[in-house]
Parts: sequence; C-alpha cells; structure tokens
Amino acid sequence: MALRRDASKQRCWLNLVRRWQRAQLTVREFCQLHQLSEANFYAWRRVLRERGLLQDLPLPPEEVQSAFVELNVEVEAQVEPVAASAVELVLSERRLLRVRPGFDPATLLCLVRLLEEPAC
Repeated sequence: MALRRDASKQRCWLNLVRRWQRAQLTVREFCQLHQLSEANFYAWRRVLRERGLLQDLPLPPEEVQSAFVELNVEVEAQVEPVAASAVELVLSERRLLRVRPGFDPATLLCLVRLLEEPAC
C-alpha cells in the first residue's frame, strides 16, 4: 500500500526550509531555534528537492566537504621551451580533469565541486 502524501506537512516543511535558506544560519542553529529535529530537517529537505519543490541553492558552509588532493608534478628534461601545458587533477572515482591555461578559476571551482558532490 502506497503512503499518501500529507499536503499540510509538506507545505509546513517547505515553508521551514525556505525560511532557513533566507536566515543565513546553519541547519543546527536553525533547528535549535525552532526546536526541530536535524534528521527530520535533512530528510524533508531531500524529499522536497526530489519532488521538485525546492530550488537548489549553494550548500551552506557546514555541508561543504573539503578534501586535499594529491598533486604529482612530473618534470622532464626538454631541449626546447614548450608552451604552457595543461594541469591534470585526479578526482575521486578515478576521474581525471585536464585544465588548460586560461581556464576561468571560478568555473573550475564550480566544476570540481559539482564533480566531487556525493551522489544521492
């Protein structure tokens, strides 16, 4: 038997999540202020996104996962000077990102964040 969606509960959580987006508080601070369970908040936020009711915004600071990336630079003896070459970044999941000189740094940052975002 399929569970019936509770429209009033969905509307309530949608309003709460939208208020949090505007509040510039961490999820923990917002939940403490409004006496909400963090687990319920995260679960409802995911459900609302899956249902297409919640616009994706950049992740708040407490949810951004930072990581160190190993960078191996190989130096080869060369007779002639060579034009600037690409930088290769090895990302998780065995992905390789090759960046040529002149690539926009802000776009690169967005791309790396997107590629490293965990799958739902």
